[in-house]
Amino acid sequence: MADDSFCFVHAADLHLDTPFTGIGRVSAGVAQVLREASLQAFDTIVDLALARTAAFVLFAGDIYDGAQRGLRAQLRFREGLARLAEAGIPSFVVHGNHDPLDTGWSAIREWPEKVTVFGTTDARVVPVAREGRTIATVQGVSYATPATTENLALRLRRPDHSGVLHVGLLHCAVEGASTGHESYSPCSLGDLHSTGLDYLALGHVHRHAVLSSGPGLATVVYAGTSQARSVRPGELGAKGAVVVHVSDAAVREVEFVACDAVRFDLVDVDIAPCEDLGALLDELEARGRDRAGEADGRSLVLRGRLVGRGAVHGDLRRQGSIDQLLDTLRSRAASAPPLVWWDALEDRSGLPVAREEIRGRGDFAADLVTLADEVLSDPLEAARLVEEGTAGTPPRALATRLGELLADGAALVGLVDEAVDAALDALESGAP
Repeated sequence: MADDSFCFVHAADLHLDTPFTGIGRVSAGVAQVLREASLQAFDTIVDLALARTAAFVLFAGDIYDGAQRGLRAQLRFREGLARLAEAGIPSFVVHGNHDPLDTGWSAIREWPEKVTVFGTTDARVVPVAREGRTIATVQGVSYATPATTENLALRLRRPDHSGVLHVGLLHCAVEGASTGHESYSPCSLGDLHSTGLDYLALGHVHRHAVLSSGPGLATVVYAGTSQARSVRPGELGAKGAVVVHVSDAAVREVEFVACDAVRFDLVDVDIAPCEDLGALLDELEARGRDRAGEADGRSLVLRGRLVGRGAVHGDLRRQGSIDQLLDTLRSRAASAPPLVWWDALEDRSGLPVAREEIRGRGDFAADLVTLADEVLSDPLEAARLVEEGTAGTPPRALATRLGELLADGAALVGLVDEAVDAALDALESGAP
């Protein structure tokens, strides 16, 4: 009896040849390392498929970073798909909002054998054969234009072919799982389940996530981006692709494999223990070394956030202090791959606030502290008063925040504390 076990690779959001123009204005050398990163990540995905003898490889949209589709990126993609084809591994591709099929320049008009680029009309079902028998089918739909608002999931349907794995390939925004991303080709998890397919390979969201799995359910997966591009929350940490393990025409395991060349990370450093800026610099460098040690030999782009309260905040407020601290970090960090690049420093720190001392002074700051005490004594009542004071048609963001505060007294306490500390900082420092 033939072995019915196999695996396939699912990748998405390659964004090949991302230019990193912002960093390029500061350091051309670092920008060049970053520009190579997306291409290296793609090469690693191809190597992964070859090493695992994958039955096929899926690319779920945003292959390129924009409609211009640089020649270097297109040739590198074609070369990678040719390597897969030479090994007998089919590739399936859909285009997303960054690289819609009907816009932009394409230098490649003929793809290697075994490459399927799905069009923008009805989904086409393509069988995948191994050793003379069909083991899976793949179907997908590409974007015609960038701002696609049609629910493309509604075009997918399970074929009338039993005993094989049925796969759908989409670039879409699943309701509740695409926060921070544009709602292109919006759909619900129910829409995806209603296709009747066994595995939905998704792109668009840059954080890897398994949205659904288990007996009787479709396995719905965002592969995530293969190479991070910024320090936004969805871009932090390891990035790569997934290897999907199949037996008896069912998904048994979804294995995430890191394929990135550069990691992006965010470091919060409390200024309170630091006596001066020299000590703060030492702490930042130590934290940077720690994060670099956790990056598995990859280059690292860091953003530092200075938090907490301490006397060193006064030094940070001096003109040019943050910029010079950042310059020093950059000059002392590793400059050759694997490099450590400090992208920015954000000062979210403050001066120590002695509310007990302020309370007895009898000035405006003391009145502010007294008012805060009253609010904090009954936070939910205070929230209701704020809600009444904004009756009518408050902005959606304000209405949402008020609802959160009413539901969570602790959230209100934190918000009031932050607001009072910020006001006291301004008063004590003489800021306008």
